[in-house]
Amino acid sequence: MTEPSLDDLLSSLRVVSIPMRVRFRGVTEREVALIEGPAGWGEFGPFLEYAPPEASRWLTAAVEAAWHGWPAPLRDFVPVNATVPAIAPDAVPAVLQRFPGTTTAKVKVAERGQTTEVDVCRVAAVREAMGPHARVRVDANGAWDITTATEVLGRLAAYDIEYAEQPCASVEELRDLRIALARNGIDIPVAADESIRKAEDPMRVRDLEAADLIVIKAAPLGGVRRALDIVAECGLPAVVSSALDTSVGMAAGVALAAALPQLDHACGLGTVALLDGDVTAESLVPVDGKLPVRRVAADPGLLDRHAASPERVQWWRERVTSAWEVT
Repeated sequence: MTEPSLDDLLSSLRVVSIPMRVRFRGVTEREVALIEGPAGWGEFGPFLEYAPPEASRWLTAAVEAAWHGWPAPLRDFVPVNATVPAIAPDAVPAVLQRFPGTTTAKVKVAERGQTTEVDVCRVAAVREAMGPHARVRVDANGAWDITTATEVLGRLAAYDIEYAEQPCASVEELRDLRIALARNGIDIPVAADESIRKAEDPMRVRDLEAADLIVIKAAPLGGVRRALDIVAECGLPAVVSSALDTSVGMAAGVALAAALPQLDHACGLGTVALLDGDVTAESLVPVDGKLPVRRVAADPGLLDRHAASPERVQWWRERVTSAWEVT
């Protein structure tokens, strides 16, 4: 199938702004652009601070979804985790109720302006709410140095942590942290996220033995096929996650998880539940802790309801153009 032109992308572009139920990653309104092509709908939603070179990978993923489709799935459903933002511990049960049937939770920690004590209490609240047999993982988004990560993970180990996602920023720090955790008898695996999706060379994680597993996202890596290639080359177990997408974008993450040869971990693909709205009436939200593998079509009425202002639409049109120029 032929590649689209820039005019093809801009002619079908729709921009939406959807409120968040709770503040997540500093975001209270999620803006994304949607494009429609011969294979269906694709989503272009790099966070607002991302420059064109990084945003271009998200555009490549949107073009893959809308013009080429995805590889054939190996499974019909994928398990998902609940996502707990950096909220007060007493708010944890209400958030978990939005993820019925899930037996795994990812807990945001190391939020700027919050204390370690709040993080520990939040994780404790999740463990208490989900019971002793649930899996609980934490995500620090690279905010800790090695000393802090070792100290905090040492405290969190009491809550039987499945793994710590990107506890430190650099690949070298992740490597040194794994050594420090082993020396201190702290049995918490390390997962690389930003060190994979934001890196010029994701294989450095493998080469430096900096992680026990990797977290992959379809859009930031340039699409489902590119993400599958990275998993195969890296040779580490993979967890599929999302980037705070609408159901259109989430469908790409589900397609990626469905196409992985091996899927041993619940996926971070349940975040549509954090949005106070969607672009389809049949949202991709977990049922009994699973998501179905399917395409999602945007609903014209919902696109109109959540339409961004003309000024923001123009901003996104210029952003698509800038990303296109460096693809």
